[in-house]
Amino acid sequence: LELRARIQAVLRRSATPAPETYRFGEMEVNFARCEVRRGDALVEVTPVEFKLLATFIRSRGRVLSREQLLDQVWADATCGDRVVDTHVSNLRKKIEPDPSEPRYLISLRGMGYRFDG
Repeated sequence: LELRARIQAVLRRSATPAPETYRFGEMEVNFARCEVRRGDALVEVTPVEFKLLATFIRSRGRVLSREQLLDQVWADATCGDRVVDTHVSNLRKKIEPDPSEPRYLISLRGMGYRFDG
């Protein structure tokens, strides 16, 4: 138990700190304040949408399956795949310049989603 705690402490110290803000397009995500902005305007996102967006940003460029997103964003394992699709759709409406032609949250049929931001 003590060894595990020491290892975790070393890993925390050696890990590069995550940036406080992340920008893509005209969007800015402030992780410390849990805020999303388009230009100067605050974009209203739910806690789940913010967690989902943060997960995408941390994994940018990598394909995340619905199962991976469920594991990382939702603590309740009884949620279905459609919950992910619904939240991704809602998030697209808030961050994409044209939600019908997504530029940042890309769907990959049969595989999941990828964030290109």
